[in-house]
Amino acid sequence: MSANREHRTVLTPDGVALRVVAAGAGREALMLSGGPGCVNYLADPALVPDGVRGWCPDPRGVGASGGEAHDMTQAVADLETIRTTLGLTAWDVVGHSWGSDLAIRYALDHPESVRRVVGIAGHGFHKDRTWSALYEARKHDQPSPEIPYDVDVWRSLNTSFTEWIHEPDLWRRLADSTVPMTIMAAGDDIRPPWPLHQIAALVPRATLVTLPDVPHDFWHTHPDIWRDAVGQALVAGDDAGATRT
Repeated sequence: MSANREHRTVLTPDGVALRVVAAGAGREALMLSGGPGCVNYLADPALVPDGVRGWCPDPRGVGASGGEAHDMTQAVADLETIRTTLGLTAWDVVGHSWGSDLAIRYALDHPESVRRVVGIAGHGFHKDRTWSALYEARKHDQPSPEIPYDVDVWRSLNTSFTEWIHEPDLWRRLADSTVPMTIMAAGDDIRPPWPLHQIAALVPRATLVTLPDVPHDFWHTHPDIWRDAVGQALVAGDDAGATRT
C-alpha cells in the first residue's frame, strides 16, 4: 500500500492557490476524481498503486483550493500549472467519471504533457436522452458515497462540457490523437457503456477494458481492484491486450 502522503500548494498565474495531495512513490501520475466540482476523493494512499506517485488536486473553487466557478479551458490550464510547478516533463493521467472526460480533454489539448490516459467509468462525449433515461431509471440501485462538492463549479463545468462536445472538430481530434489510452468500464455500472466503446474504437492507440462485477464507484467499494487495475493499465504496453470481460 502506498504511503508518503504530502500536501502541496500550487499558485496559478492569476494568483489562485490550488491544493494538491500526493501519495506513493514512483512514476508520476495525475489522478482526477469525478464530479465535476467534487473534492478529490482519490487523494487516499490506499488508492495509489505500488510504484506510482499520485498527484490529486482539488479543482479551483473546491475543497482546499481557492478560486471560483470556471470552465474546462481553465481546468486544463490549472493542470498544466501544477505539472510545470512540480517540474515534470510529462505524466500519466488517471481519471474517474467526470475526471476521465477531463483527462481526455487534457490529452487532446496538451499531448506532449500526457504519457498515457487511464479513463475509468467516464460519461463520454454526448448528451443523449436514451443514455440519461437508463441512468435515471437505475441511479437509486447503486448508492454513491457522499462527497462534498461546490454547486457553482459543478454548474459551470457542466455548461462548458456541453459547449466542448458541440465543437465541430472534436471527433477529428480524437481520431488524430497519438496519446495511448486505456478506457475502462465498470461491469456493474448503472451508466450505459456504449460511449466508452465509441471512444476506444475511435482513438488509434486506445484499449478497452471491462472490469466485471464492480459498480461505478469501485474505488470506494473495491479499492484493491481499483489499485490493481490502475497499476496494470499504467504499466501496460501501447498494444496491451484485447478487451477484458
